[in-house]
Amino acid sequence: MPPKTQQKSKAQKMAAAQASKGKKKKWSKGKTREKSNGQVLFDKDTYDRLYKEVPKMKVITIANIAERLKLTGSLARKAICELRDKKLLNVVYQHRGMMIATGTPKE
Repeated sequence: MPPKTQQKSKAQKMAAAQASKGKKKKWSKGKTREKSNGQVLFDKDTYDRLYKEVPKMKVITIANIAERLKLTGSLARKAICELRDKKLLNVVYQHRGMMIATGTPKE
């Protein structure tokens, strides 16, 4: 026959229950996208790269320019408009925020 155990008081039972609960569940934060610190204004080097690289790209979008030249989206949009006005780009599709362009072929 096993030995008899003594009865625990209410305080002892509550303390044992609190100790055995463990840690609280931590909810996952989810995947977070890395924020890019894009330039808000052009500097000389970026402006030169804009005129040198962008007209040679096959597909030109706001996101492509912002990613390649480390610009904000609004500045990339203005850059496409400027290159289009100087006839360096041919805008193929434009609808609301999406703008797709190609470099104009040299004649």
